[in-house]
Amino acid sequence: MDDLMMLTKSLIEFRDERDWKRFHKPKDIAISICLESAELLEHFQWKDDTDCEQYLKDDKAIQEIKEEVADIAIYLLILCNDLGFNIVDIVKNKIEKNRAKYPVDKSKGRYEKYDRL
Repeated sequence: MDDLMMLTKSLIEFRDERDWKRFHKPKDIAISICLESAELLEHFQWKDDTDCEQYLKDDKAIQEIKEEVADIAIYLLILCNDLGFNIVDIVKNKIEKNRAKYPVDKSKGRYEKYDRL
């Protein structure tokens, strides 16, 4: 069993031991991902590049950012588990789709969306 599967199994056991599955409907998990993502964004809100660079040197800030990243990952793994998605497969598929949408010769060093290349 790989690390990701073991991690997901551990999350599901944690959730189920607390009888929280009934609260974890896909809509609610998706909302939670957005909320946790917003909490991650708060760490960077109103900071320019220099401010962010300095902020990321603070151990307390880094720990708080890690906590938000973990919360997002937890909800994402639970959502994928509950919907029967293999996160590794869907990410690999998306990478391939993006390779086709953003060929290197057209997109290298550019930020435009694929339909503007």
